[in-house]
Amino acid sequence: MERPGRATSGQGAILAGILTSTVLGLMFGIVRFHGIVSAPPSIMPVAFKLDIVGALKLGAVPVIFIFFFLDLFDSIGSLIGIAEQGGFMRNGQLPRARQALLADAIGTSVAGLLGNSPVVSYIESAAGVAEGAKTGLANIVTGLLLLSGLFFAPLAQMIGEGYKASTGLTIYPTVAPALIVVGAFMMRNVGRIEWNDPLEYIPAFITIAFIPFTFSITDGIAFGFISYVALSVISGRWRKVHWLMALFTGLFLIRYAFL
Repeated sequence: MERPGRATSGQGAILAGILTSTVLGLMFGIVRFHGIVSAPPSIMPVAFKLDIVGALKLGAVPVIFIFFFLDLFDSIGSLIGIAEQGGFMRNGQLPRARQALLADAIGTSVAGLLGNSPVVSYIESAAGVAEGAKTGLANIVTGLLLLSGLFFAPLAQMIGEGYKASTGLTIYPTVAPALIVVGAFMMRNVGRIEWNDPLEYIPAFITIAFIPFTFSITDGIAFGFISYVALSVISGRWRKVHWLMALFTGLFLIRYAFL
């Protein structure tokens, strides 16, 4: 009997798909070989190059606000999606969510100090969950493999590098098939939406639709929040709205008004 939350494609199928796409990409010239190993690049030119005074200026407040929203809701959206895929949700809540977000915040802060892009939760982690990676040991192995990427940067670049087509569109032929499969796995969770209640399924649909259309998890969640609060007020069910949701809806509206 199949365990809930497990992929039906077999262990290693997603990885095999990535490798197959890479080989085919090399054969057709849309993937370039950059080598296998290289020395890790120095972080000294970017590490600890902070402009604290500049960040405290009034003009930087909107930028900090936007980045806060991007990081917070990208992380929350990714954690919820991955937790649903792994079967970790309990009565609609993520256990130990505070610790998960704290780890995410620490990673973001340390990455910023070192001059790196934010180290945050990514929805692509659902690929590992679909393969059965649901323990702390899996996370340790993933972390060690990411560290090894410092020495196998040319190989990682070859697999993750985008290809610019003649139409001007950048495609990612090696990882796109895997992400499509993972997205299909995650769509199974829409069955848990209360489809008999418009107040539930309309904001859910708006969230799901706006994420790919805006290329942003944050924007999808934002419009889902706004539509949920608006429908709750219109239908006279405003008492159901949590004050935090109302607060974030107001902040989202302010953000879009100024943008």
